[in-house]
Amino acid sequence: MKRRDLLKLSALSGLAAVSAQASANTACATDGTPNQFIPKKAADAKPLENEFEKYPKCPYCGMDRKEHHRARMLVQYADDLSDGVCSIHCLSLSLGVNIDREPKNIWGPDYGSTVEPRPLTPVDGMVYLIGADLKHAMTKRSKHSFASLSTAKEFQAKHGGSLGNFNDALRESYLDMASDVGMIRKNREERRKRAAEMKKG
Repeated sequence: MKRRDLLKLSALSGLAAVSAQASANTACATDGTPNQFIPKKAADAKPLENEFEKYPKCPYCGMDRKEHHRARMLVQYADDLSDGVCSIHCLSLSLGVNIDREPKNIWGPDYGSTVEPRPLTPVDGMVYLIGADLKHAMTKRSKHSFASLSTAKEFQAKHGGSLGNFNDALRESYLDMASDVGMIRKNREERRKRAAEMKKG
């Protein structure tokens, strides 16, 4: 190849690189790993206020948080970005993909309360009943939070399971992730098939 042709090729390569860089600079700031996982809502210093209006749907599975108020959770990171999720299953996803974002506050529902919707309480002071025969969102093995140890023990006497703290429940959520994801995929596929059959009928 002649020297003149090499210079042309070099110049074209340089232009291509500049064009690619310009495209990258104009791309959305939340594109690409790990930016794609950043909570999409604006920073919120008071995420508990009007939480259902601000965080109506779980960003990881799309479930209605008010409908699943007995399992829902809310995490506020150190930069005040918050994730309102449907369950400890989806909370574990948020914490896992936002690995460089330090949680400032995490709230869970008091399952033992009779108030509707269940009030959210800081998880550090809660007791978790793990593996009881109680329905839970997004997991086969329930992990319900209680503000009162005595109430948690009452539920344990009726429904079984073991008592632990938030870190115990979070650890079990990660351990259950593979089987829970398989269950969720199967359930959603069955719902899609039923919906398709109803359309045909």
